[in-house]
Amino acid sequence: MPSSPRRITLKDLARELGVSTATISNAFNRPDQLSPKLREHILTEARRLGYSGPDAKARSLRTGRSRIIAVILAETLTYSLNDAVASELLAGIAEVLDAQGHTLLLLSGRQNTAVPGSSSIADGFIIYGLMPSLKLFADLPAERPLVAVDFSIEGHAVVHVDNEPASYAIARHALRTPPKRPAVVNLRLTEQPCNGRITADQALLSSDRTITRARLAGFQRAFVEAGIDPVTVPMWNVEENTFAVCEPVIADLLDLPDDQRPDLLLCMSDRIALTALTLAEQRGIRVPEELRITGFDGIAEGQYRAPRLTTVRQDSVEKGRLAARMILGLAPAESQLLHTRLVLGETCP
Repeated sequence: MPSSPRRITLKDLARELGVSTATISNAFNRPDQLSPKLREHILTEARRLGYSGPDAKARSLRTGRSRIIAVILAETLTYSLNDAVASELLAGIAEVLDAQGHTLLLLSGRQNTAVPGSSSIADGFIIYGLMPSLKLFADLPAERPLVAVDFSIEGHAVVHVDNEPASYAIARHALRTPPKRPAVVNLRLTEQPCNGRITADQALLSSDRTITRARLAGFQRAFVEAGIDPVTVPMWNVEENTFAVCEPVIADLLDLPDDQRPDLLLCMSDRIALTALTLAEQRGIRVPEELRITGFDGIAEGQYRAPRLTTVRQDSVEKGRLAARMILGLAPAESQLLHTRLVLGETCP
């Protein structure tokens, strides 16, 4: 039987093209190191000669690095990929990893069994959001870099936006027109699951566990400044930032008798605010004449519909870029606070 043709190696391709093996490796793994023209030439010739790229397994054994970065998401993968804020963050991470020839591995903190096995191959970890359990961190190798986003982990760099000042600014704007019945709709703020009104016996998560405490602090600072006792402002809690989970909470709130129904809703996310806007319209409640609504995030959906949502715009893509640059050593692994922007729409002019 005729023998199968020998597989072309990196050295063979380098010799054929008259370049170094490092140049070939960069064409596949570090495209930013070459001109687009040279890289395209190398990849075209590689395809013609049947060279599929460096052996990732061999490279990992040789260097001790897989060029894989794991992102551990607080929510399920399905939810995270459909959520506008999470998907923007992932786009920013992927942009940097792509440019540096790294691979993105997505893991869910709600599927703890997936984390330990993956920790053996990832070069570093980006943690995003409020984790359902802190136990999974014990399974991550301590010697590998870790950056947290919208979640604080002692001893590690974190990337946050200015949640408290931003929430203060939007609440202060809303309170310039004094409300009769203000209310706050929080996003996962209670220690125990609660999809509804928060009662006095329910404990709130600590400020180091969730960014929503910082947002609440901003609202409450504005209440005090406006002469409103924060204790008198009713609060509701939403367990998941989706329409399906928000809908029953907002429906109960809007179906209160006229003399109890809020005339100002400070919402901790655009999804909550947009759910309130949709349900108000279904009930014939005029926005902003009878009900003013604010959000937080600045997702595109809130700016494309009428009335436009008054909200806080955070740059989730840049948050992702910054976390990725840190994890790759392209930026100092130092905690960063990104600034937001108040966006005035028609829901709370």
